[in-house]
Amino acid sequence: MMVFESADLTAASFSAALFGLVATSILLLLGTAWVGQRWKITVTLCACAAVVGAGAMFEGREAWTTGSVPILYHYAGWIISMPLQVLALYFFANAAGRQRIGLFWRLVVAAVLMVFVRYLGEAQLMHAALAFLIGLAFWLYILGELFFGRMDTAVRESDHDAIRRGYFWLRLIVTVGWAIYPLGNFIMSFGSFIDGGAISVTYNVADFLNRMTFGVAVLATAIMATRHSQTQAAGDNEEQRS
Repeated sequence: MMVFESADLTAASFSAALFGLVATSILLLLGTAWVGQRWKITVTLCACAAVVGAGAMFEGREAWTTGSVPILYHYAGWIISMPLQVLALYFFANAAGRQRIGLFWRLVVAAVLMVFVRYLGEAQLMHAALAFLIGLAFWLYILGELFFGRMDTAVRESDHDAIRRGYFWLRLIVTVGWAIYPLGNFIMSFGSFIDGGAISVTYNVADFLNRMTFGVAVLATAIMATRHSQTQAAGDNEEQRS
């Protein structure tokens, strides 16, 4: 049985993130029954990302018993959960206006390579500067699609205020929340920083907030949009009867 010291903030951050992500996963899976058909896949993708995050936190907490967490534990979770969240954004925008399948595959490739290249640089399997710049370029490409691409156009033209507000907050998470990861990658790759737990705590807090708030924002938006559609449909039916 693992016994952590009461002042072990790193272990506490793993535990808090684990429990929070498990709770978020359950909420999102239950939430698929509260939303319309076109929102179910988006909410499910967010639930999957939270489940993967919880698994990564569990493994990381187990590894922390040795006093250090290999960087692979973080990247193993990110390379699954971050593409899932990017795809959730794609289907989120698709609910507002149909998106092209080519964009789907570009986002998948960009999200996977963004994480994979960063890992290569941090694991010293690739030149650190080159890996950092390539990973940054993939992240900026994703942001470009979110802010200036067809996804943004579809959301702006939507008649649902809830969708526009939700998309704003999701983009903010991907822009500000995800900025922690390349910053940590830069510090670890170029600052000769040896992680004594501080980086792990930062990553854990970021993972907890980014995955939890992202999923809850999607669920809240989906519920409000579903209710709006139901109210609108009920009004149309009432007009037809009269």
